[in-house]
Amino acid sequence: MLDNFRAATLAHRAGPRRDGEAAETVLTRDDFATACAEIMAWDGYAPTPLVSLSGLAAQIGVARIDYKHEGPRFGLGSFKALGGSYAALRVLQRELTARLGRDVSLEEIRRGDLAADCAQITLVSATDGNHGRSLAWGCQRFGAPCRIYIHAEVSEGRASAMRDLGAEVIRIDGDYDASVLLAKDEAAANGWFVVSDTSWPGYVDPPRDVMAGYGVMTREVCEALEHAPTHVFLQGGVGGLAGSVAAGLRQHYGPDSPRVVIVEPDLAACLYESARTGVATNVALHDETIMAGLSCGEPSEMAWEILAEEASDFVTIPDAIVAPTVRLLARASFGDEVIEAGESAVAGLAALVAAMGQSDMAQALGLDAGSRVLMIGSEGVTDPAIYASIMAGDL
Repeated sequence: MLDNFRAATLAHRAGPRRDGEAAETVLTRDDFATACAEIMAWDGYAPTPLVSLSGLAAQIGVARIDYKHEGPRFGLGSFKALGGSYAALRVLQRELTARLGRDVSLEEIRRGDLAADCAQITLVSATDGNHGRSLAWGCQRFGAPCRIYIHAEVSEGRASAMRDLGAEVIRIDGDYDASVLLAKDEAAANGWFVVSDTSWPGYVDPPRDVMAGYGVMTREVCEALEHAPTHVFLQGGVGGLAGSVAAGLRQHYGPDSPRVVIVEPDLAACLYESARTGVATNVALHDETIMAGLSCGEPSEMAWEILAEEASDFVTIPDAIVAPTVRLLARASFGDEVIEAGESAVAGLAALVAAMGQSDMAQALGLDAGSRVLMIGSEGVTDPAIYASIMAGDL
């Protein structure tokens, strides 16, 4: 059953591990605390499950695997619900404070007291699906117009989900990074406000708020675990999820914080390349990965500040082991709880299973029978048609 994982080609590179305090200064404890207090007050908030995959852990030879299943998050299907919506709220707070000439609270906007004012502020972003869905949901709740830019390979199912939340969806012919550029250009030309999970020079507040929102997830993990994990495997993408979780774990566990392993598609490995060069480095995307949420060629500079200090390892995986990992979780192959996961959710788990079947890779990552590994299952089934194809064996 696991033969295809043992045969998978993984690439590994050690992280730069520069000395510094980015885990405390790029995202501060106050940033996380403010985000947690706000998001935990939202209607429908509930911690998502932390599922023990004890059967799979025994099968591959580690002590335990804990899988944080973000599929149920606010009914939106992914962890992104924590970031985009909160960042939208913060953008509105800053702009309304400036326009109204007084301090505007997050609660006022959340309650709908300023919906008429919010209706004059258009928020925009580029997305592979989940971030845009979160932003659209937030804009619908707070009364702000929303424009979402998607690239050619974003599925129509994900586009429809954003339209259903009231967003205007603009599809372009290029890739994700081209959609980011167009969103920036049109926002600047029209006086709109970009709410991105990617930072660039001069643009840091919304990405910081996005990453702070993800801290809710990390807090839930830390409160649920009795002991610190030895490892955490984190999806790459632009690095926002990974940077946030790495910082949150460092703040909570200090010197006992787990070894951070970054996992990316080999078709979109901008963080792996950044580890090679030592600076945030863009890569060209020639083919789209099945892991749509990780199809990013340009890392977030803010996230890289944290990962350059906190990430011990960078690993790339082939698309060939993604669908088998989705099916492994859905079929509860080793007696574990059934989990319906999206393609981007399983990157870390796919890398772990493959690494444990290859002794040299397991050794390089410091994995053994005593390892306690944390996984962030970042999304559930965000596109039912793609999930059905995976389960049918068509992908």
